[in-house]
Amino acid sequence: PISNTEGDLLFLLDSSASVSHYEFSRVKEFMWDLLQPFTFGPRDVQTSIIHISTTPTMEFPFDRHPSSGSLRQAIRDTRQLMGDTNTGKALSFAKEKLFSGEAGARPDVPKVLVWVTDGFSTDDISEPMQLLKDMGVTVFIVSTGRGNYLELSAAASQPPDKHLHFVDVDDLPIITKELQDGIRGRLARGCGHWDEVFCRGTNRLCQELLSSFPGMECSVPAPQTPHHKGPCQAAAAASASLCLELHPHSHLSSFLPEEISPAQVLISESGPRSFHVSWAPTLDSVMGYQVLYGPLPGNSVKVLEVDGRHNSTVVENLAPNTTYLVTVTAIYRSGKEKSLSAKACTQE
Repeated sequence: PISNTEGDLLFLLDSSASVSHYEFSRVKEFMWDLLQPFTFGPRDVQTSIIHISTTPTMEFPFDRHPSSGSLRQAIRDTRQLMGDTNTGKALSFAKEKLFSGEAGARPDVPKVLVWVTDGFSTDDISEPMQLLKDMGVTVFIVSTGRGNYLELSAAASQPPDKHLHFVDVDDLPIITKELQDGIRGRLARGCGHWDEVFCRGTNRLCQELLSSFPGMECSVPAPQTPHHKGPCQAAAAASASLCLELHPHSHLSSFLPEEISPAQVLISESGPRSFHVSWAPTLDSVMGYQVLYGPLPGNSVKVLEVDGRHNSTVVENLAPNTTYLVTVTAIYRSGKEKSLSAKACTQE
């Protein structure tokens, strides 16, 4: 067991009706696998679960289960609530409980939030998530293959290649060790004041100021360059079981009525090392498009720039028999953006 760790670890569990019973059970197994190496107790790691549903609900407080045996049974006994996916409400509730003595939280230890999501929310998450991060909470996000990269990379702690994972629900074990290491790094004793996200002295506020948009390039203050170099990358690990899946997401909260592109994305002419990406509609108000693509599983993203007058491009130099996550982002002359994600498979 990992005994040299201390902190409050909160799981935000999607318990809504958008998650199947099978997916819910697999996520519970994943949570227990993540927790197995840690030692629990008032001077070690404490953990709690908050359900995302119509109304957020705490499954058990941080100080309820000081042993791995009782904690494992509590996770097994956790039942899905169904209802709406009100993640924003759950995040506000989480902020209250992560700093609440009544919930068993401790005032002077690191705080880590692990949000496991199917990629959808019926309310806004950006403001409550930012409030959590401003209070020093480190946010890891695991999306079971259906979230929009740009939205979730803005929600996760920076840099996203360390804090954001895309993975099919059946492939969650792929990322268990990496996520365990990430959590352990935030909860390790002797890491200085707990609002520093990185134990090696990287200040959280510096990391929060990193910009991932629009070209995924991060500007890094000189002292931090050993810890974060080059382009931000999408942390991705996922499924080869689904070849095309479309999900509209806007990472800005409001649009003018004409800002509706891309409304659909089509993957076609798939070969071993390339595929064709097209989208619609094309509008005069769009200045240009960015096509981001990266293999699943993997942790790299490449960007293609496309003129706003065109509505397609060919993505080349790909690996055969591989699933890719593709995000098409329209950049409007107004400065606003809209994104749509799809999955594509290359041929054998």
